[in-house]
Amino acid sequence: MSKKTLVSAITAALVVGAASTTFAAANPFSDVPADSWAYDAVTTLAADGVIDGYPDGTYKGQNTMTRYEMAQIVARAMAKTDLEKADKALVDKLAAEFAEELDNLGVRVADLEKKSDNVKFGGELRYRYYDINRDSKAGDETHNKVLFRLDPKAYIGNSGWTANARLDYEMNLSTDENNEHVVVDRAYVEGPLFGATVTAGRTPVFTAQGLLFDDRISGGTVAFGSDEFKTTLAAGRYNKDHDDVSGNEGVRDITAEYYGVQFDYTPNDKLALNAGYTALNNIDANYVNSYKLAGIEDAVKAYGNDNDASIWYVGGKYAFDKNVAFVGEYAQNTDADTEDQAWTAELQYKGANAADAGSWGAYAGYRQIEAFSAIAPTYDDIIGAGYKGAVVGASYVPAENILATIEYFDGEETISGQDASKFFANVDFFF
Repeated sequence: MSKKTLVSAITAALVVGAASTTFAAANPFSDVPADSWAYDAVTTLAADGVIDGYPDGTYKGQNTMTRYEMAQIVARAMAKTDLEKADKALVDKLAAEFAEELDNLGVRVADLEKKSDNVKFGGELRYRYYDINRDSKAGDETHNKVLFRLDPKAYIGNSGWTANARLDYEMNLSTDENNEHVVVDRAYVEGPLFGATVTAGRTPVFTAQGLLFDDRISGGTVAFGSDEFKTTLAAGRYNKDHDDVSGNEGVRDITAEYYGVQFDYTPNDKLALNAGYTALNNIDANYVNSYKLAGIEDAVKAYGNDNDASIWYVGGKYAFDKNVAFVGEYAQNTDADTEDQAWTAELQYKGANAADAGSWGAYAGYRQIEAFSAIAPTYDDIIGAGYKGAVVGASYVPAENILATIEYFDGEETISGQDASKFFANVDFFF
């Protein structure tokens, strides 16, 4: 890359000196005359400290620039705090392109972002539709809603700690009704402590590749180790009053003390293994018995009152090549007398990346999640705990940061054996 190309790429589109009064500064380089097409740009960038020349006072704009030299310029541009939104977007793209060089130079992109903006906002606007059909008395269910989600992150000085939150607001398109209030789903701090990464507050927890738990607890987590072998501990209070087996609110209202440990082993890019244990103690389960709704009058309550759950799990993922991977996971609740096992097996092809327009992925598999074997599974395709069957799905990115997904489940209730199916469609607009 020549320095002239750099000037046209950064300066013509990136008005770094828009808030600067340095345009009238004296010419800093003897080989850039005042009548040069690049004079104003080079002068401005030099005055703002984004570029510099050689010891002899020349700029040598005809010379080819190395990637490391370019990375230094990107780092200086990112450190500026007066960039306009469009300008910052361009610098962010350049930072992504030269991330490896920035890292080798000891310049962390995240650190530079902190300096440019102490509080960052991300989120999504999501449209979700699904249709559940059951032969049992639990009946059918339709979901047709829009969710607006905001994910603010605030940097706490230069400590490496951040304050994070997730705010959700949902609208029902079928009835043209709004939720009564915004739900604060997450609110926690995260940062380094004694060589570990710590979270505390209403913090997210993800275990067993999502087969067992993908939710939040009021408590904390501690993760330590290396990229190859990592241990994660979690403890807190869990109350999930909307984790509903049958689609009837209040059916799966569980309050309990949550404890867990997970071990992750990732020796290379192809293999990732995990194993762990999760305990729910002093469970208070307020159930409108979902299995009675399914016509099973003598079914026991899930977990019951003041009981415990002890769930062990193991699984992993293996990538055969860059396109094909197999995912498997198994879990068992050793405190349950019935409906105590869960497993999933899934073959994945490619994968949709929201940042990569045109990318896509597909999968096919089978899931069996018995009623008392999992707490809050991550899967959108299956109806929930208490079901088993075949699943298929595909995702596509029609444009950057827009992700479209369709999924289908065909199976049955694990206790009654009565048929059930689910069609799921989702479009995410990320920002």
